[in-house]
Formats: sequence, C-alpha cells, structure tokens
Amino acid sequence: MNSFVHKTLVVELQAGVTDRFPVLAHLSYDPSDPFAVTVVFSHDGRVLARWQLDREMVTDGLTRPVGIGDVRLRPESRGVGRELRMEFLGEAHADGGRHHAVVFAWAEAVGEFLHETRRVVAPGTEEVHVDDFLADVLAGS
Repeated sequence: MNSFVHKTLVVELQAGVTDRFPVLAHLSYDPSDPFAVTVVFSHDGRVLARWQLDREMVTDGLTRPVGIGDVRLRPESRGVGRELRMEFLGEAHADGGRHHAVVFAWAEAVGEFLHETRRVVAPGTEEVHVDDFLADVLAGS
C-alpha cells in the first residue's frame, strides 16, 4: 500500500493588487514527516513556491483563523462555496517590504486531502524517530 498522499488542485493566486489567477497546488503528505503537509505552487510548468505547513494548522484553518508570522490561514465564504485563504509572506524587497501572496483553495478539496492523511496517520499517533535523526546529524558532523 502506498502511504504517501498526493492531490493536485487548481487554486487562485493573488499577488499584490492583481486579480486572482489560476495556478496548480500540489499537496503531498509523507508519513515519515507526519506533522507536515507540503504544498508546491506551479504555473505553466514552473514552480512558483514551495511551502511546508503544519498539518494541524491547515486543518484548523478550515474552520477558524490561524497562524502568525509568514503563514496565515482562515476560512472564507465565496458565493455558494467555502474557501481556505492562505496568506504567505516571503523574502524582503530592497525597499524593506516583503513579497506577499494570497492563495484561495476550495475548502472541501483541502478537507478531502486532509481526511486521506488522517487515514494514513491518525492525529495523536504520529511518531518522530528522534534517535535516528540525532544519529544522522552526528554522522554528518
């Protein structure tokens, strides 16, 4: 059985004051890193950004505002559907400002992805192999 979970969604990106435009969001979950969800945003075959997010934070973001700092998530209603609003702050500009992008994803599709991750590793059963991690770190020094 393949324990990795992958889902590709069409989402909408809004950068600065531009209108929203469609991009792909490739969500992935690897049970060897059970607390993280990786999201890769792409457009026309080019990777725009890659973020690693806390799985619980994404789950909470579907129902309430969460996050401080570089990543903030919150639910929003748009017409007949619910969206997950994901706000990302990136590297600094020369003028002192920061890159800023907002991504809107269909909340139901994100929820389905998270449901699949919970089937692979249920919340509360995550394991982190600290001894293996420390051995790898010490072997590299």
